[in-house]
Amino acid sequence: MPNYLFIYHGGGKPETEEEGNAMMAQWMAWFGDMGAAVVESGAPVGLSKTVSASGVADDGGANPTSGYSVVNAADIDAACAMAKGCPMVGDGSGSVEVAEIIEM
Repeated sequence: MPNYLFIYHGGGKPETEEEGNAMMAQWMAWFGDMGAAVVESGAPVGLSKTVSASGVADDGGANPTSGYSVVNAADIDAACAMAKGCPMVGDGSGSVEVAEIIEM
């Protein structure tokens, strides 16, 4: 089965330790629900820069990446079904881009 990259957009930093703990519990429950399909739980990422022929933009682009994970699924539809369980999707604060990782 192929691996898929989950690219997270949106969400936000928790304002309190309690909020952070609750947020982490939601993510860990989701990863637990996916079980062995989680290849790499990934991590949040900082603000990115976009490099193009016209230079370097500091704003992270139109839809900045906020984190990533790698999962294993039968096909992209199965991976998208898993992504629907993401806490950011559930609370409406973000989205998950799903892309197959092509083995070279």
